[in-house]
Amino acid sequence: MNALDPVDQRILQRLLENARISMKDLAAEVGLSPPSVTERVRRLEERGVIRGFTVELNPAALGYPMQAIVRIRPLPGKLHIVQELIQGIPEFGECDKVTGDDCYIARLYVTSMEELDGLLDRIADKAEASTSIVKSQPIRRRPPPLGAGA
Repeated sequence: MNALDPVDQRILQRLLENARISMKDLAAEVGLSPPSVTERVRRLEERGVIRGFTVELNPAALGYPMQAIVRIRPLPGKLHIVQELIQGIPEFGECDKVTGDDCYIARLYVTSMEELDGLLDRIADKAEASTSIVKSQPIRRRPPPLGAGA
């Protein structure tokens, strides 16, 4: 894939700060015409650099004051069953399939310890789980640095 030029990097940085910026305002900030910026954004989407424009929600404001990181090791022969279970539980906000002793590392949004226990009970007969409660998030999910080999 081609590296990002400095203009594309500035466009992406500005979109990361405010994905709702108008093409007119974005164009003014990066020194191009609105049609040129629109075309560059379209090309970044086509190349897969931009996967989408989204809203970041605050789980606590939605009634989920607790988050847990769960390391999940399916029992033998249960890998696909566990994956389907995880996918079907909406409180699992994200999940990565990883190498190592665990097969999955997931983030759960919960209202209480009781809810956490109930959700983990749904996979207990199919997987071993190790859970850590999130105290704070000093680094929120962020994109990789923009200058490297994109």
